[in-house]
Amino acid sequence: MNGGHLLVVDDDDRIRDLLKQYLTRAGFRVTTAADAASARRLLGMMAFDLVVVDVMMPGEDGLSLTAWMRGSGPTPVLILTARGEPDERIAGLTAGADDYLSKPFEPQELLLRIAAILRRSGRNGTVRRISLGRHAFDLERGELLLGDSPVHLTEGETRLLKRLAAAPHTPVDRLDLALDAADGADASGRAVDVQVTRLRRKLESDPRNPRYLQTVRGVGYMLAPD
Repeated sequence: MNGGHLLVVDDDDRIRDLLKQYLTRAGFRVTTAADAASARRLLGMMAFDLVVVDVMMPGEDGLSLTAWMRGSGPTPVLILTARGEPDERIAGLTAGADDYLSKPFEPQELLLRIAAILRRSGRNGTVRRISLGRHAFDLERGELLLGDSPVHLTEGETRLLKRLAAAPHTPVDRLDLALDAADGADASGRAVDVQVTRLRRKLESDPRNPRYLQTVRGVGYMLAPD
C-alpha cells in the first residue's frame, strides 16, 4: 500500500464506511473516526498524510477541528460537507482547510482532489502501482507487469489503462476514453472497444469474462483492481 495514510472523520457510519472502502481500493491506507474527539486522539498517536473532515458533527464541528489541526502541524485537510454555500466554503478555507468539497460528490473528483493536495504538500500521495491479480500496473511508468516481467502495450493501450487506473472502481465514459486513448486520429468508441479487447487478452485469465477490465452497460468501462 503506497498511496499514503488518510484519516476520515465523519459521524455518518454509512458515508465513513463507503469512503474507507473506496479510498482503500484506490491504494490508500485509511483510518476512520466518528467525531472530533476520536480524531484528536488518533492524530496524537499516528502520522497522517491527509485528513478528510466532515463539518457537521455532534460536539466539536469540523471547522473547529480543522483550525486546531492547522495550529498543531502541517497535515493537509480536505473538508467534505453538505453545506456548500460560498460563505461556508470561505469559512472552511479560513479555518485552514486545503480544499473543500460539497456533498454529494463524485468519487473520482474526491480522489483527484486528494491527489492534488498531496502533490502540493510534497507528501507520498501518488498511487504508483495497482494490483490486478497476477499483474500489476505501474501508473508512473505506464508499465503493465506480470510478476517482474513487462507486458508489451501499445501507446494507445497504455493511455487507456492509465486513464482507467487513475479512477479505479469508477466507470469512465466510452467516448471520453476514445479522446484520451485512441491511436492517431481515430478517436472513436469502436477504437476503444478494440483496445479493450486487446488489453483483456493481455490482462485477464478469461478475457470473455473479465474480472479487472469491466464493461459498464450504457456508460463505458471501469478498472476494478484488487
